[in-house]
Amino acid sequence: MTLKSRWIDDMINVSDINQFLYCPRRLFYLQFYQTQGINEFLVDGRKNHSKHGRRGGYIFELYVHSDRFGLHGKIDLIDCSDGMKPVERKRGDRFFENDVIQLCAYGLLLEEYLEKPVGVGIIYLFGTNRRHEIPLSDSLKDKTIQIIEDIRSMKPEVIPGFANNPNKCTKCSVKLYCLPYESHILEGGENESG
Repeated sequence: MTLKSRWIDDMINVSDINQFLYCPRRLFYLQFYQTQGINEFLVDGRKNHSKHGRRGGYIFELYVHSDRFGLHGKIDLIDCSDGMKPVERKRGDRFFENDVIQLCAYGLLLEEYLEKPVGVGIIYLFGTNRRHEIPLSDSLKDKTIQIIEDIRSMKPEVIPGFANNPNKCTKCSVKLYCLPYESHILEGGENESG
């Protein structure tokens, strides 16, 4: 079987950052084996992204790329009411570090596109209908750039370890390919479920 990379011209999609931070093994299967399955979480997330208002003060669906960072993606929403702030929309009622890093990556893309600093981004949660302003500090930007490099260094012959939280596997759309329970046993792990 020939492995094929999803990265176009060595450009990483911003959404790959979130996948990698959720579980590097998940991104490995998505990246090298094109194994994106469909589950209720993915369908619900797509539905929520397609149902957005059209009130003023926003730019919708801006595709940007950066040769400097080797990164590309579509910013679904930019809040223009007080500067230019990328908005990352999430289906649940809370957000995690991987969501903040993904937002920061959109901020890096927007900075390069605008040729001026972007110091704040917004995470909007559909579950609570609330916006959370996130400072895009220099240290957060450095961390995001390092993660981009970590993703770029992935190799098809090196399968990453399992998620640090096995509960993540229950919601994963690639678990039918990864087979975390079976693979864990075959790779020498013990049966954790007893």
